[in-house]
Amino acid sequence: MQHLEVEIDSEFIALNDLLKICGLVDSGGAGKALVATGIVKVNGEQELRKTNKIRPGMQVQVADDVVIDVKAAPEE
Repeated sequence: MQHLEVEIDSEFIALNDLLKICGLVDSGGAGKALVATGIVKVNGEQELRKTNKIRPGMQVQVADDVVIDVKAAPEE
């Protein structure tokens, strides 16, 4: 299983955009389609809201392939 850590410098990122910046899909639309398949979990629960707000401290899992830990970017 691949494990990724992503830092965001905003309050949240839309789930479909997170999948895009992690390189799991080519576009936000493809991210929405991936979420619609039902294989994406947020904090261990199936997530079907394509633009769910993902905040630092949350974990996203795609099937049994990828786990993404979302962290806050260090303040400058």
